[in-house]
Amino acid sequence: MVGLLLGLAGCATDPSAEYLGGFGDPIRGAALYAPRNLGDTSRWAGQPAEAAVAAEQLEFLTDSLTTDPRYAPEINPAVLQTLQTARTEMRGYLGIAPDAAPAGVIAGLRRAAEGLRAGSRARAEAALAGPAFTAGPTGTLQRLATMPRLPRTAEAAGMVAAEFDRLERRR
Repeated sequence: MVGLLLGLAGCATDPSAEYLGGFGDPIRGAALYAPRNLGDTSRWAGQPAEAAVAAEQLEFLTDSLTTDPRYAPEINPAVLQTLQTARTEMRGYLGIAPDAAPAGVIAGLRRAAEGLRAGSRARAEAALAGPAFTAGPTGTLQRLATMPRLPRTAEAAGMVAAEFDRLERRR
């Protein structure tokens, strides 16, 4: 029981790691927590590490639901389109190249969050120094620290959670 409680406590520091509700499935877990983590991205203002992980979660969901052999064939195309629009909105706000490879963006945002949580702005900046981050490390960190509410992202968060609810009811 103590291990479970410690595991849950660890989830609270990473908004995309709350997969317990997804029974170990990171895609399902990210979809179920999307309304909480992406429904109002302004909740992360002043918390750039958490904002970076939320942005990483959107990248992860969009990429995974497009390519995962289990979910891609089942997901409503309107949900995918809404997620892609949300990713475009998030990338536009943060200064991420529209054609950047999702894996590189995910890794950069993840490492930036880890650096910020460790108290190392230098590590966070190094993680965001690649060509995918067109606003540059300082610009991207500033934008993460002042994250506004992104309406397309909020819409996608609700849609993806509702889609997973629909898929669960079908089974």
